[in-house]
Amino acid sequence: MKLNIRKVLGVALFGVLFYVGWSIYQGIGNMGAALASFHWWAFVLACTLAFGNYVLRFLKWEFYLARLGIKNVGKVDSFLTFLSGFVLTVSPGKVGEAFKSFILFETHDVPIAKTAPIVVAERVTDVLGIAILIAVASLGFKGGLLFAGIGVGLVVVLVAFMASEKLSLFAIGIVEKMPARIAKIAPKLRHSRESLATMLAPRNLLFPTFISACAWMLECLALYVIVRGFDATPSVMFACFVYATSTLAGALAIITPGGMGVTEGALVAQLHEVGGVPMDSASAATILVRFATLWFAVIVGFVALTILKRRHPMLLREKTAPDANVVQPLPAGDVVDSKDATSASPEA
Repeated sequence: MKLNIRKVLGVALFGVLFYVGWSIYQGIGNMGAALASFHWWAFVLACTLAFGNYVLRFLKWEFYLARLGIKNVGKVDSFLTFLSGFVLTVSPGKVGEAFKSFILFETHDVPIAKTAPIVVAERVTDVLGIAILIAVASLGFKGGLLFAGIGVGLVVVLVAFMASEKLSLFAIGIVEKMPARIAKIAPKLRHSRESLATMLAPRNLLFPTFISACAWMLECLALYVIVRGFDATPSVMFACFVYATSTLAGALAIITPGGMGVTEGALVAQLHEVGGVPMDSASAATILVRFATLWFAVIVGFVALTILKRRHPMLLREKTAPDANVVQPLPAGDVVDSKDATSASPEA
């Protein structure tokens, strides 16, 4: 695995162009008027709350590393590794966050197959935490609790499936019978299943899910303060419901990078149609909250990766095999017999 910086920058550029196009579509002139009266302290506070989200989720990352018995990673390197995963936040389904496993392999020789399931466990507990937020926030909405209960039920079924040895091995068996190009990943799945089963055991779900709920609540508050920055007066619970449901919608749209398009549409629609926020303010608030929670994460990821690269210069450096025609110098003190040296020399 090798990080292709050009591809990463290409995806980031696509996201920027998407936001420019989306802004024009929404009416950049109207948003400009709304932004002129915006209180920019709210955006700074939103970014701070988003970073608090990252810190709390780092505690979850540390929890999983401890459960897998990985103890040779220092806290600073671990934190930088976790943040570096945000470089690929805009990858479809956030699968790019598996890049963290590659970093640990290159910097601390931790097998990728051992830590890759952490990404799955993080996503499962994130969805559980968001579902809990929706359930709590929907208490003031008719029918909202029912849909939240259905969502939580589906996630519980998914967790039970992945935590069940019999069901997971059955699924891996199906993969083994597929064409060779797909079947070759089955051994890695078998190796990873043990780590995944450990992390999704009931005793290892409670704390990470609680952390996830607290972490995503901070980003819900980021939406709240940004909307307040436009002098709108939504309730905290309404902002929580809007952000959590929109985030979940974007997460379910796994083929779109970072849920782009889906999350934005859900945010604008709910803020305007349900919350009564003027369309120009709702559109501008959506762009600002996505910059504070999505693109801010990408920037943080690049900064963390740069620092980590300085701490580990060989990180992401392409490995090249030694040239067979180049004579490697012998260690000092070694003596080569002249007869052996003659016989070992290449023929003319």
